[in-house]
Amino acid sequence: MSFKTNSFLTSSVSSISGTVSNLNNELLEYVNPEKPTHDHSSVYYQRFFISTFNLDHHAVEAKFSTPMIVSNGDVVTVSGYSKDNGFQVLAYTNKTQQVSKHENWIALGLGALFFLGVAVVLLNSELVAEGALVPKIFLLGFVGVAVYMGYRALLIREAIKLLQN
Repeated sequence: MSFKTNSFLTSSVSSISGTVSNLNNELLEYVNPEKPTHDHSSVYYQRFFISTFNLDHHAVEAKFSTPMIVSNGDVVTVSGYSKDNGFQVLAYTNKTQQVSKHENWIALGLGALFFLGVAVVLLNSELVAEGALVPKIFLLGFVGVAVYMGYRALLIREAIKLLQN
């Protein structure tokens, strides 16, 4: 087992290597509450694939939009951060099956720029200039979402870089 750490902003992104054991794959699926009841298309379903396993002596949890390609006994390197007595995966490399996966950090970055752009447009509106409370709340919300998405994109990018070293 190897363990590499890289400090990024105030969070610590680290990398762990080892052999997978006690693999458990789950599918978390829920329906959009705004979906029409007669429509059964998969567009309205939100799916998250959750894999929990032990990587040598570390408890690991991975939540991705696609299933994680891993089996018991595979040699895997995961990159992420510690969370609630476990390790949350942002990117991984399966050395046994020669597969490397991560979430799309570019889409998150573009989403952050979009929300930041909406916040700038809202900031220049007359309602905010007049001191109305509701537009200020929306402004704060858009800026908060933009910061979170940008931070998450940078964390994923840092996790990918750590796997490439």
